[in-house]
Amino acid sequence: MSDRGTETRVDEVEDRLVTAVAVGEYLPGVGLPPERELAALLGVARVTVRGALARLVDRGLLETRRGRGGGTFVRTQWPDSSSEAVGRVLLARWAGIQDTADAIALLHGALATAATERATPADVVRIRDALAAFRAAASGSDKQQADAVLHRAVIDAARNDALRAALAGLEAQISIAAPAHLWGTADGMADMEERALHEHEALVDAVCSGRAAEAGVLARRHVGIDVELLERAVVRAGQVPRG
Repeated sequence: MSDRGTETRVDEVEDRLVTAVAVGEYLPGVGLPPERELAALLGVARVTVRGALARLVDRGLLETRRGRGGGTFVRTQWPDSSSEAVGRVLLARWAGIQDTADAIALLHGALATAATERATPADVVRIRDALAAFRAAASGSDKQQADAVLHRAVIDAARNDALRAALAGLEAQISIAAPAHLWGTADGMADMEERALHEHEALVDAVCSGRAAEAGVLARRHVGIDVELLERAVVRAGQVPRG
């Protein structure tokens, strides 16, 4: 590949990482995966990831920490300089994001319905414990991680590996640069987390009480939070979501 081609790939990865941080896939203070994992997530060579990370450290968006527990960490989420990249990345992906998000919602609904019908008493305990952990978690990355555990508990209770694998594949497609759900920016995070809590409580109650049809509807609607957060990001970047 020519030097210009390599430079272009670094530009693209830099934009994706800027956007992943801006929309809250990686929150301030959180460490990014090692270069090898990031390269696999992004489908590029490690040298490309290394070049993009170096640029973002120079820009002050990321910082490198040495020693035990070291690595590359998010320093700031959305400086004004990020808006152009966010607009480029999200608008280029917008049609695919909407279509994929719809498919993800349908799968979450199917899995929640199946979980309601198949959950064992042990599953119910795990799901309720995961809800309690989400409620107690600190705002930001702790809640983001607790959210993932809660959804995984519901998905596991459905006992369908094919649906689980299909969902994981679709979520990887909608991801900007991380294996985590986006979490938005600080200015709207508390409200989003409060809404998510209420929706989680309703979903868990439906699943654990055997109301399968209701659980499916609630799960499908809950996934809409992700698209709403992306819409806000596009608008903040000075763009207008298409379609």
